[in-house]
Amino acid sequence: MTDTTAPAAKSGVRISGAFHRLLAFSGLIALVVVFSIASPNFMQTQNVLAILQATSVNGVLAIAATLVIITGGIDLSVGTLMTFCAVITGVVLTNLGMPLPLGILASILAGTFCGLISGTIIAKLKVPPFIATLGMMLILKGLSLVISGTKPIYFNDTPGFNQIALGSAVGSIFPSLPVPNGVLILFLVAAIAAFVLSRTALGRYTFALGSNEEAVRLSGVNVDRWKIAVYATAGGICGVAGLLIASRLNSAQPALGQGYELDAIAAVVIGGTSLSGGRGTVVGTLIGALIISVLANGLRILSVAQEWQTVVTGSIIILAVYADILRRRTL
Repeated sequence: MTDTTAPAAKSGVRISGAFHRLLAFSGLIALVVVFSIASPNFMQTQNVLAILQATSVNGVLAIAATLVIITGGIDLSVGTLMTFCAVITGVVLTNLGMPLPLGILASILAGTFCGLISGTIIAKLKVPPFIATLGMMLILKGLSLVISGTKPIYFNDTPGFNQIALGSAVGSIFPSLPVPNGVLILFLVAAIAAFVLSRTALGRYTFALGSNEEAVRLSGVNVDRWKIAVYATAGGICGVAGLLIASRLNSAQPALGQGYELDAIAAVVIGGTSLSGGRGTVVGTLIGALIISVLANGLRILSVAQEWQTVVTGSIIILAVYADILRRRTL
């Protein structure tokens, strides 16, 4: 996956960004070593697969958040949008009895449409991204409960649905490598997102918007259109996350979702994407998502209380943001 920075960025930014990712990767390796020494259960195959499975959902959401944050925006609705897409899939497959491909398509289209609405509110109505997506988060939370009747929607009558995340195409070929399909989907989404950011007009304008939106506007570019496109793309990616979480649980849980946006944004920040926009990579986000999953899993194995897990995660986020502030001061 190609390292990408804003079109007008200096080489010093790229070096600093690479160092930040190297630091994050070193932190990930250090966590793995420490937890492996602390507990013999940590590196067992089943536990490693559980970490990867947990990373698949948060990683996909974090990739969606990465696109938005690079533009200098924020999306607080990614968690509830994931849940809303899962509920829409449940309605299409279970309530309406449609084929599986239509349920998959419905989830991605629902996410794209909601992202389109958020982007339009931000770009056309000039509502700040924080407020617009906070409102969308609450709207989607309510709609998920209304549409589902406040009850989970189960996929017991949809053969193969749970295989989207829990099956293993790799394991069917190499039985000794039962890598879940959810992990493969995560890396597929990551590869596509990295390609979009580094090789397409959408990617170039995503970085340009975060670097200097006014300069882009003065150059004659339709800033609103590209900003809406970014939020719509991020919404579609949330639709993929909705499929993964519903497949893992074999149900659409309408009350689930709120709080996932915090882990997603944390992964983005830890991975080196700047909250001020204009800088970030998908690779860094994946590293950040793995750090969060490894940390949560390792602390759980060591029987550390949930509240202390939250304290540790919050501390790491503050350190990551402070590192970004120091990096910007050197530019």
